[in-house]
Amino acid sequence: MQGPKRGGAGSAEAGFTLLEMIVVLAVLALVAGLFAMRGPPRSAALDLRAAAGTLVQDLRLARATAIARNASRRVLLDPADARWQAEGGAPRALPPGTAMVVRAAATETGGRLAAIRFAPDGSSTGGWIELADGRRRMQLGIDWLSGRVSLTELPADAR
Repeated sequence: MQGPKRGGAGSAEAGFTLLEMIVVLAVLALVAGLFAMRGPPRSAALDLRAAAGTLVQDLRLARATAIARNASRRVLLDPADARWQAEGGAPRALPPGTAMVVRAAATETGGRLAAIRFAPDGSSTGGWIELADGRRRMQLGIDWLSGRVSLTELPADAR
């Protein structure tokens, strides 16, 4: 008895041809290129939350610095340009399309700028800051007595 012949006219070999492999690699490169050109996925909700978190951190750092150095510290807010800057820190901007509304003590508000001042005992001038991108709203509250900074996500329809 003889076994089956290999390489004969009627036999088919299993596997991929070089041409098939090149086509698959080309399609994968095309898909990867499309994702690379598009950039990382962005979310307006995450951008708003990240900006609110950064502002909360800057306010809390200003309070801690005021206590540690036994000297007042301010965070300047510019609602018209949607920017803020902690004393001694770099200016920061909100994501495009995000609005800022500030309610602060009258003694700290001048012209188009507002400020939250933290005293060496941890207290503050108090106030609130609202950030909104049209669909979402975040409110930062600064307690005048304790200087505590809180962050709340508000329903889109609440005013």
